[in-house]
Amino acid sequence: MPDLILTYAEATEVVGQHAKILLAQKPTAEQLPLLASLHRVLAETILADRDQPPFPRSTRDGFACRAADINPNLSTARPLRIVGQLKAGDVWKGAPLAAREAIEIMTGAPVPSGADCVVMVEHVKVDGGILLVEPGRVPEVGENIVPSGAEARSGSMIVPAGTRLAASHIAAGAACGYAEVQVCARPRIAILATGDELVSVNHTPLTHQIRNSNSYSLAAQTTLAGAQPVILPVARDDEAEIESAISSASGCDLLLLSGGVSMGKYDFVEQALLARGAEFLFTGAKIQPGRPIVFGKLPQQYFFGLPGNPVSTMVTFLLFAQPLIAALSGEANAGPRFTLAHLAHDFRTKPGLTRFLPANIDFKIDSPQATIIPWHGSGDLANTASANGFVVTPSDADILHAGDSVSVLLV
Repeated sequence: MPDLILTYAEATEVVGQHAKILLAQKPTAEQLPLLASLHRVLAETILADRDQPPFPRSTRDGFACRAADINPNLSTARPLRIVGQLKAGDVWKGAPLAAREAIEIMTGAPVPSGADCVVMVEHVKVDGGILLVEPGRVPEVGENIVPSGAEARSGSMIVPAGTRLAASHIAAGAACGYAEVQVCARPRIAILATGDELVSVNHTPLTHQIRNSNSYSLAAQTTLAGAQPVILPVARDDEAEIESAISSASGCDLLLLSGGVSMGKYDFVEQALLARGAEFLFTGAKIQPGRPIVFGKLPQQYFFGLPGNPVSTMVTFLLFAQPLIAALSGEANAGPRFTLAHLAHDFRTKPGLTRFLPANIDFKIDSPQATIIPWHGSGDLANTASANGFVVTPSDADILHAGDSVSVLLV
């Protein structure tokens, strides 16, 4: 089988093309109570069931009046007669507001007919039933009022299908009367760790063994991505055993394998995949960690062969597997999450590969700052556990300077 080694950008493009194919297939949907749908992907569009706001809404505590009654040419404040009070939830039942009249109004209350502005309480004085607007204060028509339907018209789209629901979407659904919503079914992701050196987490490893952390990290990342992990038993470094394990995952929507994809004498994953009829879309990416990553398609599902070193496993999941899981979940336009930060120190690197280096990101409001964590390579879980992101060094860079703007892959 020929090597298909791509740049990071090329590999991302390939995964994105196949994510679009999956997204067009539209997953099955299920009905859930609104709050239970948090972090699920919406399968139906949420529509406004009425104008929002349904009435002209006051945005301030103050006094509703007519802007024309407050004459900017007068050197002294002109008095207005206070004829009532409105709080949120009330409806004005009196006559429309007449000239030289004002109504005390609270934030969120409907502005009564005849009023065309709200003067903030901070800008007036009240003497008995008389309102005095401070000299020089000239309200404009519409000031501190949100007109009816200004936020959304009845029947308009509020949250589109394909959106992963956050708290703001839940609030919007509640405001539109959606006690239940249709969401996309969670895809089932098979997780298969391979390697003779692996033992269960509850076993005491011998000096030549390690505990199987990859199944746990991938299950955790899969859950955070909104999918359902299916952890398979560890497959030993035996082609027939790996092939059998691959076959057992045929009922899942995606297969994630870790280990066995490098050039070692006992790396049998690619041979086992070929035996099951795999089509390889790429067999490596020019990145570090994660260069040996494999992506392809079996007759029944897509698969990723992720490198066995634990940090490589986690990074390649974020870069490649997570966007495909998003598509399987019905989520539109979801890819790895990046941000920008300023590097806190000089850093020398090697050109040729796009590198993702564990880092501490101080998310300051004015200028996020990234500090690369000293580590011992892609097997170093101990130091990577303190990272909250990965600084990206471009493939053509040899040195980065303190203060440089760098991309950061968010975890």
